[in-house]
Amino acid sequence: MTTEEGTYEKHVTFLAEGSPSDAIPDRGALKAIEPRGFYIRPPPKPHELDQDITDDSQLFQTIHMGAAIVDENKWTLIVDGMVERPFSISFTQLKSMPTTKITSFHECYGSPVTPPVKALWRIGNVQWTGVRLADLIRLARPKRGADYVWSQGLESGSFADVSADYFEKDLLVEKALKPEVLIAYEINGKPLDKNRGGPVRLVVPGWFGTNSTKWLCRLTLQDRRASGPFTTKFYNETDPNDSSGMSMRPVWMVEPNSMIVRPNPEEVLRRPEVEIWGRAWGCEEIDCVDISIDNGDTWIPRADVHIEGRKLYEWQLFRVKLVLEKPGTYCLVSRARDRSGAEQPMAGRRNHVHRVEVHVV
Repeated sequence: MTTEEGTYEKHVTFLAEGSPSDAIPDRGALKAIEPRGFYIRPPPKPHELDQDITDDSQLFQTIHMGAAIVDENKWTLIVDGMVERPFSISFTQLKSMPTTKITSFHECYGSPVTPPVKALWRIGNVQWTGVRLADLIRLARPKRGADYVWSQGLESGSFADVSADYFEKDLLVEKALKPEVLIAYEINGKPLDKNRGGPVRLVVPGWFGTNSTKWLCRLTLQDRRASGPFTTKFYNETDPNDSSGMSMRPVWMVEPNSMIVRPNPEEVLRRPEVEIWGRAWGCEEIDCVDISIDNGDTWIPRADVHIEGRKLYEWQLFRVKLVLEKPGTYCLVSRARDRSGAEQPMAGRRNHVHRVEVHVV
């Protein structure tokens, strides 16, 4: 046993050898689902998201089948599957473990039942507090071939005429073992409320919000992808890197994206000097943002555009000061490129470039 395992062992309850994990009442904490059905609360427009940390009141909400009301005194998380040491954790045990705080952008993919061709900018930047998923996985001692982690939530019901007994997603163990992935119980220093997935949810920075299972109750390690509707019927897309258009890929990693925060849309500028600034983000760090004032016909030299580096997964500030010499209407465009060379498309994708028109008089 490693020293790290010893630190965490005292905070969990190992299942007796031979006892089925299904015997543990992981769903016994569910009091009700209220209200039932799909719900979405869009965020404010990009120019209103002008704070470094997004207040919970300004962060989008997406609920697929209904909001679970959970008794945190009865809440239990089961970790099982292809592991040598399955165990359970109570809410009290979880909060007694060493905590980690992660600041990360949080982005909604959009509807999984419509083509991903419309940019939504359902985005925010928040601080999560919780326990590293990697520490729990290592404590369970995965068996060879356990390449996926399935996450189950207490939400159940129907979405897009498809019924499910619970919301279930999966992620690669390779990602699950990264230090940024959390079993979270706070957002911006406050407990997660019902609509935010409280008391406990999964948080997977760099991946779309759909992978961050709310009202978390079970983590299961397996050698294959989960087979529920939210990994098979929903949240898969055509791989844009496949010229044949035949290959599909899971909605996992966030592609490069950006938005202009200032100036405001349709703002009238009475001086030619203007500072353009905004936010850029993606699974990979953004290394440059191109700026155009003529709808992409020409681009400002990249050396003139400042972009802040990132510590982990927080969104990145970019800014540039320009002189718009002639009166008239200008179409401002921001286009982010990440370290791998991937960049925002000009149109036709869910992460296409952001455009803002302004008027110089």
